[in-house]
Amino acid sequence: MSKPVIITCAITGSIHTPSQSPHLPITPDDIVRESIAAAEAGAAILHLHARDPRDGRPTADPEVFMQFLPRIRTRTDAIVNITTGGGPGMSLEERLAAPEQASPEMTSLNMGTMNFGGFTALAKLPRLEHDWERGFLEIARRHVFRNTFEDIETVMRRLGIGHRVRFEFECYDVGHLFNLAYMLDARLYEPPLFVQFVLGILGGIGAELDQLLHMVRTAQRLFGGDLEWSVLAAGRHQMAMCTHAALLGGNVRVGLEDSLYIGPGRLAASNADQVRKIVRILSELSLEIATPAQVRERLALKGAEHVRF
Repeated sequence: MSKPVIITCAITGSIHTPSQSPHLPITPDDIVRESIAAAEAGAAILHLHARDPRDGRPTADPEVFMQFLPRIRTRTDAIVNITTGGGPGMSLEERLAAPEQASPEMTSLNMGTMNFGGFTALAKLPRLEHDWERGFLEIARRHVFRNTFEDIETVMRRLGIGHRVRFEFECYDVGHLFNLAYMLDARLYEPPLFVQFVLGILGGIGAELDQLLHMVRTAQRLFGGDLEWSVLAAGRHQMAMCTHAALLGGNVRVGLEDSLYIGPGRLAASNADQVRKIVRILSELSLEIATPAQVRERLALKGAEHVRF
């Protein structure tokens, strides 16, 4: 019998820019409003980045995170999941500053260094609103998203062991699953696992059903019954690949970090629009939606009472 489907909503991310959509959450007020609405629509997990409220550029500043994290916690029981990926050009220390201060229930953890081609849609825009966006586009072709074995081990030790944080293991290709298996063999983390298959990013695995099946079967072979898995897919692939995931017994992630659209050529007006759409699809497939309480039990989270915000 299928378990209720865990819906994660990634509220703003660090790859899309204000020039791409007027609906992208920028300020702490935006992020609070969008997070609460997404949770009310059915998201059990909220994946959060921060942005400079003046111009929308990604920031790792803990002070900015703390302008919205406590407000979200007081208004919803959804699980807060903070990025450790940060944004292009950020050092590991910068990326860990907010999670170490906030000590959340969950953070993301990217499982390998990769070329991250998030620039492709940005390059098609006729104009860019901010100077930083032009610089962002210029560095994107030579930027490497760094997560070495040492970096991954550092995050696991400092957050996982040090703060009892549980991870959303973001795997952009099959090799990342073997990286995770290595870390488990090294006794740096204990199941259950929450693995996020990331599909459709240039530099990673494609958003195709055959590729998803290969990822799922490889993960099941490596991790057995201690595995909870989920899918996010970039851009136009978002809803189709999430539907495939749910039908295969997995979980789903939506949100404006992953796609700015709600349908062909139509910008999503909010994160909640995307959550409501995937809830409707899942409901019409007779699938239940997981509550935050169910997710805390399934992922062995420490509970909201143990965070520092």
